Amino acid sequence: FIMKERCGTATGGAEDEGEAEAGWIEGAAILLSVICVVLVTAFNDWSKEKQFRGLQSRIEQEQKFTVVRGGQVIQIPVAEIVVGDIAQVKYGDLLPADGIFIQGNDLKIDESSLTGESDQVRKSVDKDPMLLSGTHVMEGSGRMLVTAVGVNSQTGIIFTLLGAGGEEEEKKDKKGPKQYTFCSALLAKQQDGAAAMEMQPLKSAEGGEGDDKDKKKSNMHKKEKSVLQGKLTKLAVQIGKAGLVMSAITVIILVLYFAIDTFVVNKKQWLPECTPVYVQYFVKFFIIGVTVLVVAVPEGLPLAVTISLAYSVKKMMKDNNLVRHLDACETMGNATAICSDKTGTLTTNRMTVVQAYVGDVHYKEVPDPDSVPAKTLELLVNAIAINSAYTTKILPPEKEGGLPRQVGNKTECGLLGFVLDLKQDYEPVRNLIPEEKLYKVYTFNSVRKSMSTVIKMPDGSFRMYSKGASEIVLKKCSRILNAAGEPRIFRPRDRDEMVKKVIEPMACDGLRTICVAFRDFNSSPEPDWDNENDILSDLTCICVVGIEDPVRPEVPEAIRKCQRAGITVRMVTGDNINTARAIAIKCGIIHPGEDFLCLEGKEFNRRIRNEKGEIEQERIDKIWPKLRVLARSSPTDKHTLVKGIIDSTQVEQRQVVAVTGDGTNDGPALKKADVGFAMGIAGTDVAKEASDIILTDDNFSSIVKAVMWGRNVYDSISKFLQFQLTVNIVAVIVAFTGACITQDSPLKAVQMLWVNLIMDTFASLALATEPPTEALLLRKPYGRNKPLISRTMMKNILGHAVYQLTLIFTLLFVGEKMFKIDSGRNAPLHSPPSEHYTIIFNTFVMMQLFNEINARKIHGERNVFDGIFRNPIFCTIVLGTFAIQIVIVQFGGKPFSCSPLQLDQWMWCVFIGLGELVWGQVIATIPTSRLKFLKEAGRLTEKEEVPEEELNEDVEEIDHAERELRRGQILWFRGLNRIQTQIRVVKAFRSSLYEGLEKPESRTSIHNFMTHPEFRIEDSQPHIPLIDDTDLEEDPALKKNSSPPSSLNKNNSAIDSGINLTTDTSKSLSSLKTSVILHPGYFITTVF
Repeated sequence: FIMKERCGTATGGAEDEGEAEAGWIEGAAILLSVICVVLVTAFNDWSKEKQFRGLQSRIEQEQKFTVVRGGQVIQIPVAEIVVGDIAQVKYGDLLPADGIFIQGNDLKIDESSLTGESDQVRKSVDKDPMLLSGTHVMEGSGRMLVTAVGVNSQTGIIFTLLGAGGEEEEKKDKKGPKQYTFCSALLAKQQDGAAAMEMQPLKSAEGGEGDDKDKKKSNMHKKEKSVLQGKLTKLAVQIGKAGLVMSAITVIILVLYFAIDTFVVNKKQWLPECTPVYVQYFVKFFIIGVTVLVVAVPEGLPLAVTISLAYSVKKMMKDNNLVRHLDACETMGNATAICSDKTGTLTTNRMTVVQAYVGDVHYKEVPDPDSVPAKTLELLVNAIAINSAYTTKILPPEKEGGLPRQVGNKTECGLLGFVLDLKQDYEPVRNLIPEEKLYKVYTFNSVRKSMSTVIKMPDGSFRMYSKGASEIVLKKCSRILNAAGEPRIFRPRDRDEMVKKVIEPMACDGLRTICVAFRDFNSSPEPDWDNENDILSDLTCICVVGIEDPVRPEVPEAIRKCQRAGITVRMVTGDNINTARAIAIKCGIIHPGEDFLCLEGKEFNRRIRNEKGEIEQERIDKIWPKLRVLARSSPTDKHTLVKGIIDSTQVEQRQVVAVTGDGTNDGPALKKADVGFAMGIAGTDVAKEASDIILTDDNFSSIVKAVMWGRNVYDSISKFLQFQLTVNIVAVIVAFTGACITQDSPLKAVQMLWVNLIMDTFASLALATEPPTEALLLRKPYGRNKPLISRTMMKNILGHAVYQLTLIFTLLFVGEKMFKIDSGRNAPLHSPPSEHYTIIFNTFVMMQLFNEINARKIHGERNVFDGIFRNPIFCTIVLGTFAIQIVIVQFGGKPFSCSPLQLDQWMWCVFIGLGELVWGQVIATIPTSRLKFLKEAGRLTEKEEVPEEELNEDVEEIDHAERELRRGQILWFRGLNRIQTQIRVVKAFRSSLYEGLEKPESRTSIHNFMTHPEFRIEDSQPHIPLIDDTDLEEDPALKKNSSPPSSLNKNNSAIDSGINLTTDTSKSLSSLKTSVILHPGYFITTVF
């Protein structure tokens, strides 16, 4: 005590006897708080990961495959396929196992995921019958006998080569390996040079086109941060810098004030025995500085985003949205355009024939079987039964009185239903001519737009049945069956008349028109079946049917919501333009009298291409703003349109485009779009693979739900920010001014950590789990340039901060008089907690609690309690926090620097807190438009998006901190390398490695191929060697198999992949020259 007196810090006798024993409490309490924060964060991360794994496994379990067992065609999960199963493969499948093609037609496989070759491989029973797992069926159908599954299949073997741990590999193989599992395995084993090299071609295997363009495209796709991430990163950095500056100033002011007060004003000497006392003071000041920093940095931001996204993803499952990529959910909230398919998305995908043109008569409903000539009827039944996939069937309804179940291709189901409506049956015909007896099949694809099947007649001649889009098949017809069932000549002018009188009226009723035809061939000479153009001509038309696919009842309302929310809906379909226009009017995509465009694919292409046939962006810009319907479009047209809209600079905001797709060839468009929706029921595996979200019910109205959730994520983050920044500003200013004026922060370190826990972790949980409301769809999308913190939010933040600061400073300086208690200001080191500071702490927390309710609204709404009970998590957290606060204040004691309060003091604290709600109403009355001086924050400007050059480099995205770190690492490695290089040069010259490099070797082995400069340099993934390369020198085998990783810095090519170093040893270290021998004739010199 005497010593302290001498050191100039009068304690006023408040020193506690057991002070020494209680010294550990504060440190332990801080440690405990930190552990709490870390555990809560870790728990959140874990639950997010678990949820994501759950989604992944659900996607895998949902992947079913059709097999024939015991004569029955059944669908089983991919994991249950065994050797010996007969699997049915069809267009769009991702093969889950290896097998032998035993029967089928026109099967073409894309094997690029294994070979890197993008050409489709034709499979036949006698020539190349092997089908391999991981490859895609691009055309045709058939059956295969499964010969290898799991680890023994082709993909399994590759995984084994990569050495992806035992169990993991079994898991991965079971799920019919997907391309991203190849990539993850690739990344995991990148150190294993040899294996990684063998796998290199897989990288470019993206849906067939394994060329560089695709690689760049997928790169750009990954590169662009989601809008929200970009804005948040920027904001967090700004806040962090401000906090750092504040905390530094706090410490400097405290130290200076103490030094001046002690040594200048009181003229004390720095005595040796005083050093421990002074050090204690400095430590205390440092802790206050750290506290200010901790409170200033919003580490709850990433947490809030994660919780919000994870929560949304979980809830979206109930709304039939299976989210495969987390940020797709948030991107969807900014969508400005949706390009949707027609069939199955806007319509029910339950095809029924409602009109027919048979025997020169146009029937407005299904004709009576007796009114159709017997010959025509027989031909019609055969043509439909034989010329459709045998997997397509109409089964009895599951429930009594329900509709018959349609299995397989829906258009074919409609035609089979037509046969049943004509009181005929297709099964006997199929039993008579089973699938094996079909002579030749031209399967349907997007180029042909028709399907034809050839059968051999009993007399040895051939008959071909054909069906397809009416305008395409009718062009190939030269005869038509008349009222007696006899063929008559069908001239082009008859065709034009038929188009006018039959097809257009059907199409204007929104019907899809299908023409059914046939042709007979002589047995000798046998026609050249490969000459498709000659075969598919000179047909005889049997009938034209109009198939209705009714609009889903909920779609018009969903589209109206989209339009109100500022989202343009466009229909992209393969159907006839009149059908498409009629459906678009029924859905409400177009309204009569509006200025819009409906184009066919051909016309669209004619308008967007120049004389050389190249697509021009300016031409697309003239079309897309008014385009609402694109009919008879190919998948390429869809991709062109999506790319054109995304790349357009016509509007100030970049368009954010969502696309729906179900076919294999929709893959590129789904990948290109900002958000790709694949159909869960009708979608092929390839489409699901390329998508971001899978619609489990194939319904357009689920997309609207996704928009709602996306906007909700954005709003949740804004609510959290509004709350968090208010607390930040107040806590930092209180700690800062308090420290400067009274040499001690009114809010102690442990209290600050508790406040931090409330405002970061709990608040992010409470505010990020608000359920979405319909009101979210009443505003336009925010777009990329809209700041995260709007003027209204800034007004709320500053307004509430003013209220809180006024009250806290009032309590700090005159609080002791108001409550008639001892003042807590200027208390000596280690004095017991005062009631005065406890009241300040308690009031502060109460104000935050009530302000959390204010933060629920960010657009200046008055009713902050609106829908509060719809969010049980919010209520639980607010009440829970209140309860814990009571415990801390009443029983926290020394560790929390709290002294128990009386009831009347508690009432005052709660009353001041309640004042927040009243003050919120006052702030809401001030019109934001008047407050011009308020700045918005968290804006993402166009310029800050990743520049082009950076996109084109094949370099992973690195943030600035990491780049700085890498620069440091590079300098460190250079130091090591200089020593290493000396040794390596000597070794290189001593061994015959150098001559070996000079000899032009044959490029048979894939390893040699990879070291060749054209291939190697472009493909090397830059990363920094984190181990000393000298270990590799000792083991020549190791050296051969692994390429030292290259560094990021352009000037430091010295450690480039698979390259030997030679150095000019005569130079001094300061201007060390390093030459790099790449290959005969290549010599690069860099100077460090």
